[in-house]
Amino acid sequence: MKHFKTLLVAAVITLGMSTMAQAQKVAHINFEEIVSQMPETLKLQEDLEKLGKTYGEEITNAQKQLKAKIEKYTAEEISQTAAQNEARIKEVQVDQSKIQQLQQVAQQELQQKEKAALDPIIKKAQDAIKAVAKTKGITYVLDSKALIVSEGEDLAPAVKTSLGIQ
Repeated sequence: MKHFKTLLVAAVITLGMSTMAQAQKVAHINFEEIVSQMPETLKLQEDLEKLGKTYGEEITNAQKQLKAKIEKYTAEEISQTAAQNEARIKEVQVDQSKIQQLQQVAQQELQQKEKAALDPIIKKAQDAIKAVAKTKGITYVLDSKALIVSEGEDLAPAVKTSLGIQ
């Protein structure tokens, strides 16, 4: 009798777990594609390109000025003293260092602005996916890039509609 109860409990647990596993729905979505097509992301890319061009022009102008300075100093090198030429070399090195610093600062600022602006966009996409999954009774949503077989439901069309993406 004791074995029968244990066997009965094991059977109920096994049956319950298999029923629970069958009730869980799984879907997939290409998260990166969704985020890249959102209007906010497209606007962010536009803004970053404009800012990048501004920095690029500033750096190009500084490089042109440095090139002109080097050409001038090279042409005048013979008429200058060794000390003056040495001072000019140091001046050119300082200018080159400033241009490199400007490039690094520009790159860092672009990365920071992108991250700061992308975080709320990602959150909005995640919230939309959660809302669509909840509406459809889906328990798990996987990124389709990581899947080898993706025969489950693709949430992309519903999420795109939810986010206003065509």
